[in-house]
Amino acid sequence: MKTASTSLLDASAISLSGLCMAHCLALPLVAAFSPLLAAWAEAEWVHVAVILMAAPLSAMALWRRGQRPAVIALAVGGLSLMGLGLWPFHTHETLLTVAGSLLLACAHLVNWRRRHAH
Repeated sequence: MKTASTSLLDASAISLSGLCMAHCLALPLVAAFSPLLAAWAEAEWVHVAVILMAAPLSAMALWRRGQRPAVIALAVGGLSLMGLGLWPFHTHETLLTVAGSLLLACAHLVNWRRRHAH
């Protein structure tokens, strides 16, 4: 059963994943030209804020009876990788965060397509 609210949740989650990837990949390049942006690009609170928004948004969008285990696994894997990017001794923060964002976006895309197919 598809509803406007669940479609909006999936679209919002996919958009949030895109913003996360833009932050990880594009902002450091832009920050090289601006010290003010450089300080913001490296701020840990941005990463924490995105995960704190992504986890409940994903849960609301994906939580339903009969959900495919593969979709849940993609979402949990994506959120886990994003969380690992916050680990204090991380050496591959960008790789982990981008991979996690992509997995999470894929979970929402599969969920969105499945809802629109029914």
